[in-house]
Amino acid sequence: METWYYEVVSIDGDYANLRRTDVETEDVKLVARALLPEDIYEGCRLKYEMFQYFVE
Repeated sequence: METWYYEVVSIDGDYANLRRTDVETEDVKLVARALLPEDIYEGCRLKYEMFQYFVE
């Protein structure tokens, strides 16, 4: 299973926009906040592993 790293670009209600930081890309991914840790904030770093997000 791969591990991916993200940065929270923005939070908009029940969704957050994430950008991968482990590869060069400008694309953002829209993710429901219900799938993310409760204590996220704009600019925080996340690790995605085994279908779960963790605050770095």
